[in-house]
Amino acid sequence: MRVAMGLAEQGAALGEVPVGAVLVQEGEIIGQGFNSPISLNDPSAHAEVQAIRDAATRLQNYRLPATTLYVTLEPCHMCAGLIVHARIARVVFAASEPRAGAVASQGSFFAQPFLNHRVEVSGGVLAQESAQMLKAFFKARR
Repeated sequence: MRVAMGLAEQGAALGEVPVGAVLVQEGEIIGQGFNSPISLNDPSAHAEVQAIRDAATRLQNYRLPATTLYVTLEPCHMCAGLIVHARIARVVFAASEPRAGAVASQGSFFAQPFLNHRVEVSGGVLAQESAQMLKAFFKARR
């Protein structure tokens, strides 16, 4: 999660909302990314998407089983759907996202019975640090 926090800081330095993500397999980082929808002019360029794309490209596989995604903010519905499609086994997030968080705050997307893949979820890892980074970012923008 510390690596993801560092990635979030990189994004913030570019004017992006500070969210970072790393995808880990067998203790090794196989993908990483930070929010970049503004700089890439791509509304789908969330940190999770960037990390999953990086890993899929590196491994030359669109399926990423037996992996854990560490992300500094609770995933939204778009990212949750991608996590299921990529067959990621586990998601660990830092801060909750009360407005758009799809895995705990505004529903339990991964628990939906129609899904063909189950994802284990843990939240709250470095939550205070992540929330503080987000608050500071938005305070500076106002």
